[in-house]
Amino acid sequence: MGQLQESALDIKVESNIFSQLDNYEHEEVVFGYDKASGLKCIIAIHNTVLGPSLGGTRIWNYNSEGEAVNDVLRLSRGMTYKSAISGINLGGGKAVIIGDASKIKTPELLRNYGKIVESLNGKYITAEDVGTSTADMEYIAETTSHVTGQDGGSGDPSPFTAYGTYLGIKAAAKEKYGHDDLNGKKIGVQGIGHVGNYLLEYLSKENAHLFVTDINKDRVGKACAKYNATAVASDDIYDIDMDIYAPCALGATLNDDTIARLKCQIVAGSANNQLKDEVKHGNMLLDKDILYVPDFLINAGGVINIYCELEGTYDKNIAKKRVEYIYDRSLEIFSKAKKDGISTHQAAMQMAQERINEAKKAK
Repeated sequence: MGQLQESALDIKVESNIFSQLDNYEHEEVVFGYDKASGLKCIIAIHNTVLGPSLGGTRIWNYNSEGEAVNDVLRLSRGMTYKSAISGINLGGGKAVIIGDASKIKTPELLRNYGKIVESLNGKYITAEDVGTSTADMEYIAETTSHVTGQDGGSGDPSPFTAYGTYLGIKAAAKEKYGHDDLNGKKIGVQGIGHVGNYLLEYLSKENAHLFVTDINKDRVGKACAKYNATAVASDDIYDIDMDIYAPCALGATLNDDTIARLKCQIVAGSANNQLKDEVKHGNMLLDKDILYVPDFLINAGGVINIYCELEGTYDKNIAKKRVEYIYDRSLEIFSKAKKDGISTHQAAMQMAQERINEAKKAK
């Protein structure tokens, strides 16, 4: 069911929004608006069978409001399967705030956003994401108790997301090469944000040969200097001769054009919604014998870390140990995909859906 959180709502959404909700099977979508602070937000709750929905709040300057709707629907759905495949008792949700974070983000806007989160009575729990930080969560927490990832708690989830991504890469190497040693492997990392930087640190310690690209040239320069990486132009990352491609920026980088150009044996990165079309492009990778680690598993380290905080007393070492589950789970997915003759994405989706269905029956 959808709700509007102000009668003066000025957000125009695409005419097919309800068909999108039907296709993705969302439970609820909330639109929030506050003229004084400039807040325009969308909260999408996909599924709460396993528990309350959890997902970060993303601030992004979308090209259109319809694009924002599509993004929040896809991201919240991904969170459902991320929690399900990771064995934790949370549902899937996500929120986007429309605008340039460097221009619109103020304490007033964040507090008003917190009021909308609070109105959902715990059905949605928020955390940081692209464009938000642990400091922002402090402002949001002034008006809602349904927020996590603050300083003093589990904090920034990026190191755990990166650690899980690193373990997923090693699991893929184990499957593809018979060992998980990354020494000398040529790895292209696309996107050097918080997660990408932590990932580069893990990979450099294994003496991998790193290629890096990012829309922020300053980040690229610092990464090259710190990790002895090679800079690559944004569009050229798909054409280089590499063993592993690690997409760690925005989604849909695996599509008709890019998959045809890839020369790697493994795709394993932290970005959400990497496949532009889950079925078509998952099968394209399979046909090219490129091993794909499903994004909603490999990047689950952050949500696993947050779940450890929600369970009670937070212990960083216990959280890190639980993230290591991603390695073995990846191997299980590879085995199922090979046995059933399907893509790894399909295998992971089936395993996640089975867990959701079992919980639904139990209820």
